Amino acid sequence: MNKTLVILVVGLSPRLVGKYTPNLAALASQGGLRPLNTVTPAVTCSVQSTLVTGLPPAGHGAVANGWYFRDLSEVWLWRQSNRLVSGEKLWEAGKARDPSFTCAKLFWWYNMYSSADWSATPRPMYPADGRKIPDHYTYPPELHDELDGKLGRFPLFTFWGPVADITSSRWIADATRHVMDTRDPTLTLTYLPHLDYNLQRLGPDLEHPELQRDLQDVDALCGELIDAARRDGRRIIVVSEYGITPVNEAVHINRVLRRAGLLAVRNEQGREQLDAGASQAFAVADHQIAHVYVRNPGQVARIRALLEEIDGIESVWGEAEKRTHGLDHPNAGELVAISEADRWFSYYYWLDDARAPDYARTVDIHRKPGYDPVELFFDPDLRWPKLAAGWRVAKRKLGMRQLLDVISLNATSLVKGSHGRVTDDPDDGPLVISSEAALLPKGPVEATQFKALTLAHVFEDTARMPAKQGAARQSEHPLAK
Repeated sequence: MNKTLVILVVGLSPRLVGKYTPNLAALASQGGLRPLNTVTPAVTCSVQSTLVTGLPPAGHGAVANGWYFRDLSEVWLWRQSNRLVSGEKLWEAGKARDPSFTCAKLFWWYNMYSSADWSATPRPMYPADGRKIPDHYTYPPELHDELDGKLGRFPLFTFWGPVADITSSRWIADATRHVMDTRDPTLTLTYLPHLDYNLQRLGPDLEHPELQRDLQDVDALCGELIDAARRDGRRIIVVSEYGITPVNEAVHINRVLRRAGLLAVRNEQGREQLDAGASQAFAVADHQIAHVYVRNPGQVARIRALLEEIDGIESVWGEAEKRTHGLDHPNAGELVAISEADRWFSYYYWLDDARAPDYARTVDIHRKPGYDPVELFFDPDLRWPKLAAGWRVAKRKLGMRQLLDVISLNATSLVKGSHGRVTDDPDDGPLVISSEAALLPKGPVEATQFKALTLAHVFEDTARMPAKQGAARQSEHPLAK
């Protein structure tokens, strides 16, 4: 077996590999780079589940970063149990081929209670007093204290939110090198989220100095991991789940459904809560896709016609289209809306900001019934946002009840980049870079074939392949020729 390291660099696209990413460009030049033909929705949980199972969302069930659990009549995003994902996992297939195969799965999603040999994933503590304390979950459990002792507490607040930055990716990269050094897994999967933040805040503008710095910073972490892998004789794969493209406005799909009398709310102390179980129809918004759940099958056609008239929606999929695109799973909505390329879906369902739920102005990925990229921004109306956040945290520490309400409700102008729909140009989409050019296909890598490609890196001997095979499969990317 050939030990292999897989680095998932969130948001990395062929267009971003070059001047500001010398380590990644060198790997592409020495090996190969291919576009990744991803799935819809091109979001974290769906794509990662496809990469490790080889199945489309219709097969593994992760139809978005969250969905409506019909038996509970509740929307749940960012669940973490690996048991939500159907299908044979990559590491299970490796162990079936060779019982001595081992896998470390570090910060990929659905990473609790998986069958990987070692794993780590963000997992805050939520005491009864309302605090959120940074932490992570590991298997085996003793790895938790070992990583904390070496690296300090996992920096959760730089993993997501308005202060998200390179710190969390640095912690993950250091943890990855520690696990490779101390456990020596056959396959190591790691995850660097850093590019995701400013690509959504600023858009994919290579002229912006902050994005240039982000590319340099994440490339430096990749360089450290690549060097460590090479010292150990590991093969190397770099992959991304999606590419982020420019957007300029949100589509408030739930507000349309509410005005049509289809979405129900309940009043809780003057604030409105989505009442999913009582709604005739509502949407779980997730970047550029929205699952629309319709209670009465007889209303599907009428609601589809309503959605198709909304400005900013490119297409609406029913059963036939979902089947064509591999999204026909019971977890999916009766209808799936896809935004236009320069738009994205908000989860907002209230019609008056004064009646928005209390969590709307906080970072709360589990309570919100849809994805909210505005959590990446401090409210621009706060004059001293970090001071305001610090004051609220201080009051909490003194035992006072205090919301960390520092997030704006301005979904129109803040967010500059999004993803979820397949990009119009493959150069703006996800990619695969490999140290082993001979193992790459001549054209794009299908997301459903990534599992087989990774197993080939572990089990196939490229030295025994005909030389002409590698020559015939050089990448079309100029840096990989």
